[in-house]
Amino acid sequence: MLIIDKALEKRQRDGNPIRVGMVGAGFMARGVARQICRYVPGMELVAIANRTPDRARAIYAEAGVPDVREVASVAQLEACIALGQPAITDDALLLSRAAGIDAIIEVTGAVEHGAQVVLEAIRHGKHIILLNAELDGTVGPILKVYADRAGVIYSVSDGDQPGVTLNLARFVKGLGVTPVLCGNIKGLHDPYRNPTTQEGFARQWGQNPSMVTSFADGSKISFEQAVIANALDMRVARRGMLGPTVEPGTPINKAAEWYPQELLLGGGPGLVDYVVGAEPGPGVFVLGTIDDAVQQHYLKLYKLGPGPLYCFYTPYHLCHFETPTTVARAVLFQDAALAPAGPMRVEVVTAAKVALFAGQTLDGIGHYHTYGLAENADVTERDNLLPIGVAEGCVLRHDVQRDQVLTYDDVLLPEGRLIDQLRAEQAAHFSAHVPQPAGLAAPPVMQ
Repeated sequence: MLIIDKALEKRQRDGNPIRVGMVGAGFMARGVARQICRYVPGMELVAIANRTPDRARAIYAEAGVPDVREVASVAQLEACIALGQPAITDDALLLSRAAGIDAIIEVTGAVEHGAQVVLEAIRHGKHIILLNAELDGTVGPILKVYADRAGVIYSVSDGDQPGVTLNLARFVKGLGVTPVLCGNIKGLHDPYRNPTTQEGFARQWGQNPSMVTSFADGSKISFEQAVIANALDMRVARRGMLGPTVEPGTPINKAAEWYPQELLLGGGPGLVDYVVGAEPGPGVFVLGTIDDAVQQHYLKLYKLGPGPLYCFYTPYHLCHFETPTTVARAVLFQDAALAPAGPMRVEVVTAAKVALFAGQTLDGIGHYHTYGLAENADVTERDNLLPIGVAEGCVLRHDVQRDQVLTYDDVLLPEGRLIDQLRAEQAAHFSAHVPQPAGLAAPPVMQ
């Protein structure tokens, strides 16, 4: 942070701002636009793409940028960038293709569309910053492969809880302490919440009811912890994680008491998990251990307790406030806040929120039909479980009971989806027994 602010100030003085395009114009995009346009020197939001351009126009206006131009081609967008004229469009791929944009912020939460935008941006040499854990938790590893080959940075955003957790884990490692559990602090967990039950809360805060539902029903926490696991080579202790509930207001520094120490001190891979009710929420925490007796003495002196597990925490996550930091890290220092370290370690699988029936078409994440559960990737593969990131639009072959975890055998997949192609490439690329597909050297061309 202390280096980034100075580097951005220099870009501002030099008249060479980082030029950013953003895809999406929802609640979080509104905050990102305001942050960049009003408070970040050395960075410009040159274009916003959204299915409804008027929403993008309104976001610019709220950020203090009333004069924007709607464009329908790459040439028109590039002309706007050259003139310093902010642009809006309903075609997200224009941002991915246009020269003069250094980085794309993808903030839709959509998996299929997000994958198309990200791949096209990689093809055109743009860094990727995601406020879309759903996409990363479904095909992040293969997107990272494509990004590495193109020489661009692929990163989940600072400010989102996974990014905050990774920053904290890097800090903890820098102390010589080994992270053994990365945790998230939640205020509510009820897998049966839906957009109707969450409508009032969503209206109060100006949010989308389905997005609010994805937090309440556990799908979002499952994705957030999965992407952390995939970045740090961690696992879950069981399907759905342990997720202890404590008395409201219980301090997070007691977290070492809530998880089986034999799972954390046995030398195996670390765990990702969460807790409901602890304070300060909605922060994140890391449990770590160190064998050095002298350092243990110092940690006790510094009020981190007697060990063997020490709790480090960040008491907040500031989402859109921190997103520009990720852009700067990528463009100026080729550093990612969070990215997959290899193959999937934890997936998010699909469970039925209600009884479902043959012939039904599954709705999206945070809606009425399903909720997500974190599961270890080897179990997901062994049992042919259906990732919730590909579940939307699938048609049920037969009736399904409430809470049943779905498999690929339970559904018919829609035809022609990019997300299914990427899932197949991801499995092939990271399998020791299946050769890499010949077409993997470059991302598919978007039409």
